[in-house]
Amino acid sequence: MKPWHVLARASTPDGTELTLTRHTNEFVILADGHSLMSSRMHGSEDALAVLGCQRARLLPRPRVLVGGLGMGFTLRAALDILPPGARVVLVELVPAVVEWNRGPLAALADRPLDDRRVALEERDVAEVLRSGSGRFDAVLLDVDNGPAALTLASNAGLYDARGIASAHRSLAAGGVLALWSAREDPRFERQLRAGGFSVRRERATGRPNNRGARHTILLALKRDRA
Repeated sequence: MKPWHVLARASTPDGTELTLTRHTNEFVILADGHSLMSSRMHGSEDALAVLGCQRARLLPRPRVLVGGLGMGFTLRAALDILPPGARVVLVELVPAVVEWNRGPLAALADRPLDDRRVALEERDVAEVLRSGSGRFDAVLLDVDNGPAALTLASNAGLYDARGIASAHRSLAAGGVLALWSAREDPRFERQLRAGGFSVRRERATGRPNNRGARHTILLALKRDRA
């Protein structure tokens, strides 16, 4: 059996160690030794973009936020269905993840960072959500493992009442907040509804033909507050 090779290491702001590894044609990013994402299982990341951009793709100049770069698959799937006039803000907190996507991971998703429609911001996605009022037609969040944060405890702030309020304000009328989650979270769905969203839950698998782990995609449509 061929061994796994460590290609690079990096740390998140709170000290979690991220490790980029490779085994033949598969890449895996580990967080403190636990598998965070694999290049062989990105079907649900693709689904996040396709489902989350169903409305935005019909607009001539949609504004879309992608929170979390990962291996670039969500960004690529969004770019593939959005029109030429789209503007996509890609927000990634860890600079090394951007470097990996420009280096050893670049070919996996066909270099989505090079697309002229993409504006890269290396900072906390929560800051971007707080700074924009009615700025986005869709917000796609693939941060950590969803509401149950794995790598950064501070990511939990995206999913509490204040984080939900920021996401609601950041969306234009009729905008969609799409969130990737490793598992179902009925309590969080109730929080979304209380925060002014209509919520629909979808399921997606990591691999084609309904194979691999099943993940949850939450689609939260912005409602006008009473």
